[in-house]
Amino acid sequence: MERQAETELARQLLTGDARAFDHFVDHFRAKIFHYSWLLCGQREDAEEVAQDALLKIFENFDQLRQPEQVRPWVFRIARNACLMKRRKSVFAPARELSLDEFLPSTDQEGEHRKLQIADWTRLPDRQVLDSEMKQVLQTAIGELPETYKSVLLLRDVEDLSTQETAQILDLSPDAVKTRLHRARLAVRQTLDGYLRTATKGAGDGHASA
Repeated sequence: MERQAETELARQLLTGDARAFDHFVDHFRAKIFHYSWLLCGQREDAEEVAQDALLKIFENFDQLRQPEQVRPWVFRIARNACLMKRRKSVFAPARELSLDEFLPSTDQEGEHRKLQIADWTRLPDRQVLDSEMKQVLQTAIGELPETYKSVLLLRDVEDLSTQETAQILDLSPDAVKTRLHRARLAVRQTLDGYLRTATKGAGDGHASA
C-alpha cells in the first residue's frame, strides 16, 4: 500500500497538484534522512544531503517518466547527493575498509567457519536489548564499505527490488545479489558477536544471583 500511495503522490505532482507537495515531503523526508545518515555516516552530512536531495527532486520532477518508479528514482538522487557530500565532507573516512575485515575468519584449510546465532532465550530485558540492538545494527551497517552498504540499505531498509537496486547503482541484478549476500553476512557477524556478549552477560548475572 505504501508504494501505491507514493505512485499516486507522484502522479498528482506531475499533473501540477500543489496539494501533493507537502504530503510528498512529509513522506520522503524522514526516509531520505535515515538513508543518508546510514550511508554518509554523520548526522550533520545527512541533514544537508536530505535538503539537497529534496531540492534536486523537485527541480527535476518533470523528468520522472514512470510514477510507479518514484521510490527508486528518489533514492538514486539521494545516493548521488550523499556521494557528492562525502567527497567534500570533513567526516569522510581516511580509507574505505575492505569487506574482508568484517567477514568471518577462516580456519587453516581456508574454509569459512560457520556462524552460529546466539541463544535469544538468555538475553536481558528485551526493551533494553531492542534499543541496544538498533544501535549495534546501525553501527554495523555504517561500517560497511560503501559498495555493500548501498545495496543493503536499498534492499533491506528501503525495500526496493533487486532490479530497482540494480538500476539505481548501475549494477547487474547478479552483482546486487552477490553484494547483498556478503553485506548481510558481515552485518550478521557483528550482531552475532553482540548477542553472544549479551547472552554471556545474562548468564553470568544469573550465576551470581
